[in-house]
Amino acid sequence: MTSSFSGQNPATPDDLFALFEALNISVIRHQHPALRTVEDSRQHRGDMSGGHAKNLYLRDRKKNNFLVVAEEDQPIDLKALASAMGTDRLSFGSSDRLMEYLGVIPGSVTPFSVINDPDHKVTVYLDKTLADMEAVNFHPLINDQTVTIAGSDLRRFFEYTGHQVTILPLAEIMN
Repeated sequence: MTSSFSGQNPATPDDLFALFEALNISVIRHQHPALRTVEDSRQHRGDMSGGHAKNLYLRDRKKNNFLVVAEEDQPIDLKALASAMGTDRLSFGSSDRLMEYLGVIPGSVTPFSVINDPDHKVTVYLDKTLADMEAVNFHPLINDQTVTIAGSDLRRFFEYTGHQVTILPLAEIMN
């Protein structure tokens, strides 16, 4: 199955917002300085409501690609994560591979970047803590903006792109 998105690759934030509109997904758009880390986000987000995440682009020894979307305060042990995912040793993917598979640069990784993965070469894992939240916040393919989106609309976005999302209870796995 391939994605229904037929725009340019990589998609731009304008392409993403047009898709949200076409899917009748309502988001709140926030402008801020470029953010590269969770610490940067905490400094500049103000009273932005909803859950906040860290997004990890990973690969295993067999060069399988993964996007792990975790609640921002969740410690991640790559060995425990690999075991929970049923794969071998995980490492961070290179910036070249990140651009090739998700069409974004480091610091801009987001669940929305699967819009640039029409052939589903990246497997998505979502932290249960975030999956259970009513609203969540992610960059819209660039890191000088953040969008707040309803959790149900995030699931609709994934359905549209055709990406199966596996929910992981990271708080339990990492203990």
